[in-house]
Amino acid sequence: MRILLVEDHAELSRWISKALQDARLPVECAMNGADADALLHTQEYALVILDLTLPKMDGLDVLRRLRARGSKIPVLVLTARGGLNDKVQGLNLGADDYLAKPFELAELEARVKALLRRSRGSEAVTLCCGALSFDTVSRMFRYGGANLELTPREHAVLEVLIHRAGKAVSKEKLFDEVFSLDDQANIDAIEIYIHRLRKKLDRADAGRVVITTLRGLGYLLEAPDPQ
Repeated sequence: MRILLVEDHAELSRWISKALQDARLPVECAMNGADADALLHTQEYALVILDLTLPKMDGLDVLRRLRARGSKIPVLVLTARGGLNDKVQGLNLGADDYLAKPFELAELEARVKALLRRSRGSEAVTLCCGALSFDTVSRMFRYGGANLELTPREHAVLEVLIHRAGKAVSKEKLFDEVFSLDDQANIDAIEIYIHRLRKKLDRADAGRVVITTLRGLGYLLEAPDPQ
């Protein structure tokens, strides 16, 4: 469930990325409109945070091309161009929300979560696999009735698995969902996070939830029947 952040101001991009990652929202960044347009052609994202004043291609053109391809991905326009005409044009082109700079991080996070929640349906959903549950609104995992403490990467891997509980997820799919294109990571890093998650799920008092390796297919999150 990656977010694409399109912002050409490097310091602001790092600031927003860190805040969203701290909120367990994986982020990939593009520094110009042409790169953003190319990524939106080839990659899947849950949401786009889009600046308007961008090098190589204006943000409104990125938005126009995205909607012309029939994409319904939520778009939050984030820009210093806060005039009424810019807002109206952005919304008419298919933006879902508009936040003018300067802004508070708390408001940005709230708007992002609201758009993600709206794109999945207005009702809160809790995903379960045995004693493991995931609240899609708060984005918290609970295991055996207690909060499950996870690093951002562990959280991202487990979120992909619980969305597909009972079905095999390939290592390649996990890597694409968890790591950005600019991350210096090897696909085998997924095995490290699977190992760490298995240790955290191996709690006798929490019920039995396991991550099974299916050779040639990937990983399977399941709650086997007690013997």
